[in-house]
Amino acid sequence: MFAALAAAGPVAQLFLVRWTQGAVASSSAASYGTRRQGDMMANTDSRVTIHMAASLDGFIARKDGRVDWLETSDEFSGGDTLDPGFVEEFLKTIDCYVMGSRTYETALRFEAQGLGWSYGDKPTFVLTSRDLPRTRDTVEFYSGDLAQFVNRHLRPTFRTIWFVGGGVVSGECLRLGLADEVRYSILPILIGDGIPFFEQLDRDIALHLAEVKAYKSGMVELCYEVQGHRGEPRNAAT
Repeated sequence: MFAALAAAGPVAQLFLVRWTQGAVASSSAASYGTRRQGDMMANTDSRVTIHMAASLDGFIARKDGRVDWLETSDEFSGGDTLDPGFVEEFLKTIDCYVMGSRTYETALRFEAQGLGWSYGDKPTFVLTSRDLPRTRDTVEFYSGDLAQFVNRHLRPTFRTIWFVGGGVVSGECLRLGLADEVRYSILPILIGDGIPFFEQLDRDIALHLAEVKAYKSGMVELCYEVQGHRGEPRNAAT
């Protein structure tokens, strides 16, 4: 079972703040420091997850970055209720977050509006070459080869690595074969145009549907495992 909107991309943050503000354990930062000082042996069971929420037509935000459409009014009587306690416990299992600059700026904007910082004390890596404000010690900026960053820095240090937006970062993660799974929260709305979930894919990506879950809000959660060529698991030996 996986948590609905357990990590915040440009369109997921408002939900995350509303349901789980302050939920992430403060011990995670200390745990991160301990791991960084360790022997840096690779975690053979490390897992890279892409997670975002999107409209039914596949957009994570409007063209100008607005996410005003997040607050939908649908109600599905047969759906599950999103339990804040479960989300809180699930968030503790996420070791770090990775995001692009636009997602980071959205997080800062929400925080400035009094909605809080959505990522708690978890290490948060922002992929950017721009000079952006760093408002907390848990935020680090990176500009360089994404595959090397994931395989040589993140995987040896963390077990659960969550990419939470935006579309260019998610697309690059898939294009380079770095992702193990995609978690997709579909909201009951069509917005017609906007920033797509995945950008700049240059090939087909085969997926295996692992789980489907519907919520009373009308949101549907899809969990896909990323497959390799001809449908074999991405990490299968060739």
